[in-house]
Amino acid sequence: MKKLMLLLAIAGMSLGSFAQETTTTEIPTQKHKVVTNGFWDNWFIDFGGEFISNYSNQEVGVSANPFLLDRGNFGFNVSVGKWATPSFGMRAKMSAAWATQVNGPESAIKDNVVNPLYNQVVVTLEPMINLHNLFAGYKPRVWNTIAYASVGYGRHIASDNCPEGVNSAIVGAGWLNTFNVTKRFHINVDIYANMLDHNADGIASVSSGSVACFGSRDWQIGWSIGCGFNLGKVGWDNAPDVDAIMAMNKAQLDALNASLAAEQEENARLQKMIKDHKCPEAVTQVTQIVASNASVFFNINKSRIASKKDLVNVKELAECAKANGQTVVVTGYADSKTGSATYNQTLSEKRAQTVADELVKMGVSRDKIEVVGKGGVKDLSPISYNRRVVVSLK
Repeated sequence: MKKLMLLLAIAGMSLGSFAQETTTTEIPTQKHKVVTNGFWDNWFIDFGGEFISNYSNQEVGVSANPFLLDRGNFGFNVSVGKWATPSFGMRAKMSAAWATQVNGPESAIKDNVVNPLYNQVVVTLEPMINLHNLFAGYKPRVWNTIAYASVGYGRHIASDNCPEGVNSAIVGAGWLNTFNVTKRFHINVDIYANMLDHNADGIASVSSGSVACFGSRDWQIGWSIGCGFNLGKVGWDNAPDVDAIMAMNKAQLDALNASLAAEQEENARLQKMIKDHKCPEAVTQVTQIVASNASVFFNINKSRIASKKDLVNVKELAECAKANGQTVVVTGYADSKTGSATYNQTLSEKRAQTVADELVKMGVSRDKIEVVGKGGVKDLSPISYNRRVVVSLK
């Protein structure tokens, strides 16, 4: 009898230790998938000073260097944008600068000619691709390199040769590099090229019709250095790896079942020893079925199960409950960051009821199911892991 009680005590301590290890296990996540954020998350606003070199269509065929200081002029820019995902975003950019006007091919190569200046404002919409996150997966980085395209509108406000001003369509591309100093503040370095209409500088093309398309356009090449601020929530939560979580839960359940089988075998051996020694008092060993909890995950603001794969472990618990007449406890949760307390309580109850209905389909009597809603919580990190239902045996 003493040996039997000692064996059961050791087994209980082992199972308790295993449960503690399971509680502290880090939940696996996916490298290239994240949880979608809200509309006001991951916005940014940038400011910069820039240097623009102009190369007009009047200079086609002239070996003038478009990057000389007397051809370039300074300006500034401001942009507002949002990252919809870690890899794809959009920004609206406005820049204003002085630009150099070339009156003819000869003026670009004569040192004694002073080309007049004019004011120009450019507004563009720029889809962006974060190459680091696209190819290497998302994680917070100090340096991000970004490619983007530009399409927009330019306005030559006024000059001596064109007092009424000129409008111009713009297409272009650029390469942006950002360096995160803090979570909210970053520095950026931007290089871009824009193609404008042939008369964007206020002077109609003097080139013949035989000039190629790119040669008959006015061009701008710009360099910008500035800083910016990140607004709203910054960054993303990696999506949970459901398959890995299922494998982890299955491994835990298999380990518990193996431990239970070993206990049953030892109990049978001890009972045989007692019987063979004709003990005056019969000993009846009561075995308690131990099973791991099973988690079922949900998408934000949803009470429908995100992946039916989560029900595999729930099915095993259902079979265990039916075989031993145990009660199944179904506890629903919502994340406390989204929604009010009242809404989250209702949502957690709906999620628990959804899983309870699945248990009934698996053959568990409804009077053997306890449904509990815990409302919004923040027990797990990232916050998306709290959008779940936990199934356990009582």
